[in-house]
Amino acid sequence: MGLEAQTVNIPTGLVVALSAVLFTLGVLGVLVRRNAIVMFMSVELMLNAANLAFIGFARGRQALGGQVFVFFVIAVAAAEVAVGLALIVSIFRSRHNIDVDQVNELKG
Repeated sequence: MGLEAQTVNIPTGLVVALSAVLFTLGVLGVLVRRNAIVMFMSVELMLNAANLAFIGFARGRQALGGQVFVFFVIAVAAAEVAVGLALIVSIFRSRHNIDVDQVNELKG
């Protein structure tokens, strides 16, 4: 009565469709919302949607190239988070607002 690992075979088309839905939600978040933090999270959602598509295609083709590329995208996204949040905090300290419509220049 041992527990055996059962694999679930999800079709690549469904993975890519989910990735497209997540990417669309990210694009809508960037276009509709004016808060810098929400826009920043929407960009991260788009990056994760692209990662999901890479993983789906890599699994469908039985190749590791997509997974290696995802590793580098995650590393770049981590650097983007550090720099982006530092910019948001700096803008908030100087202007006490992070609405992108009111912040039109980066001079101090």
